[in-house]
Amino acid sequence: MSTLTEIRARSKLRDIFEGQLQHLGLAFLLAMGALSLLTTGDSSARILWLTAPQWATISIVLAIVHQVVVAAVFRLQLHRNLLSRWFGEADLGIWTKIFLPFLIARPITIALTGWADDVSLNEPRWAEWLVGAVMIGLAVWAMHSVLKYFTIKRAVGGDHFRDEIADMPMVNEGAFKVTSNAMYGIAFLGLWGIAIWFDIWNALVVALFQHCYIWVHMYCTEKPDMEWIYGGR
Repeated sequence: MSTLTEIRARSKLRDIFEGQLQHLGLAFLLAMGALSLLTTGDSSARILWLTAPQWATISIVLAIVHQVVVAAVFRLQLHRNLLSRWFGEADLGIWTKIFLPFLIARPITIALTGWADDVSLNEPRWAEWLVGAVMIGLAVWAMHSVLKYFTIKRAVGGDHFRDEIADMPMVNEGAFKVTSNAMYGIAFLGLWGIAIWFDIWNALVVALFQHCYIWVHMYCTEKPDMEWIYGGR
């Protein structure tokens, strides 16, 4: 495993942009596909002055902004130590305060989409309640595992900031016994659960977009970064 100082000593400018052309291309295609699937119901219901398709669009846009900002910060911190040079020891704390509101906005905007909509999935409600509850329960379990075993500082990309965080052992407790990537593999099921619970098509479209798009982030941004940090590239 390479130290962050060693990585910065040998990385090139082009390494900052590795995978980002694919990231932006896939973000555009996924967003256009999701937006084309949004539908307007018979009612003109609004929550906080916005319709369901408008909330769905906001949710999609916020997810894109979130992941573009994360990609920029991860790469500039990993390869150029940017936030640490700007903010010193406060770097990770400041980044956490930027990161978490974007993350919290994901389920909230899907819920607001559901509240404002009337485009049903047309499935038995008892089944939707059951499936939604199971998915939300799994997501809560995964997030509990993140907080208890993985820690927030690792979840927000602390291994891009501190060698001691990168040196922490792999987690094999809670949801991480099932998959090493419980955040993306299990926690994001909660977005599906919210959409199914509300029995709303547009919310389900947004959940699909967000779950697909987080894996774009994984393969275009995080995977190359982990090869630098843990693979001795």
